[in-house]
Amino acid sequence: MNDEKPDRPLTVAEKRALLHIARASIEWAVKGGDKPRFDYDFPVFKEERGAFVTISKGGQLRGCIGYVLAIKPLAETVAEMAAAAALRDPRFPPLAEHELADIEVEISVLSPLREVRDISEIKVGEHGLYIKKGMYSGLLLPQVATKYNWSREEFLEQTCVKAGLPPSACKDKDTRIEIFSAQVFGDQDV
Repeated sequence: MNDEKPDRPLTVAEKRALLHIARASIEWAVKGGDKPRFDYDFPVFKEERGAFVTISKGGQLRGCIGYVLAIKPLAETVAEMAAAAALRDPRFPPLAEHELADIEVEISVLSPLREVRDISEIKVGEHGLYIKKGMYSGLLLPQVATKYNWSREEFLEQTCVKAGLPPSACKDKDTRIEIFSAQVFGDQDV
């Protein structure tokens, strides 16, 4: 899987199952109790995939954490990142039990990263960006540029800012720019 596109689109059943895994993991993380176990027989769930889980409340970001690289099976990644987005996103206080009924969940299943040689390769709305320079790195998912109606240049600059770099760092020769695509879906999509 060297191309930036995932092998095939996830089915509606696979998306529903991943959303169930995410919601059950969020609820467990917030309420405690027995850790949920999932027994889905989808082969893609056993494939190592990068993924992010985004939690929103009232249309506002409430937590978003993920793995850029494919280091764990997809189902495990979604479960772990859902719990992390609920409790460990450093930008927000941990999600409280009374908020559970009001959250929306979105999952982004990532393709492998691919370095770009020319920024013209970046397609806003289709690609996410990962920028790395020295010890600094930042990532923005494809849907972020669309949400804010950013141009390619604004998307690059904002990814630099997310990395803790000056907006112009994307033009430096020692800055690595990588793209990826994502299958993005949430509660409203299935």
